Amino acid sequence: MSFHSTAAQLVTLAAEGEEHGGNHESLNPLLTGGGAFLALMLLLWITTRFNRDR
Repeated sequence: MSFHSTAAQLVTLAAEGEEHGGNHESLNPLLTGGGAFLALMLLLWITTRFNRDR
């Protein structure tokens, strides 16, 4: 597969996404952002537990 054909497919895919509004119906931004925030807070908590000075 050449670079030109790959780029053409990506342009076609992007154009199709714009026609349908670009957002998937099942993706809730608040739920996605909240889940990402909680995951990052969990990782931060784990990191600080392992990084204690003894």
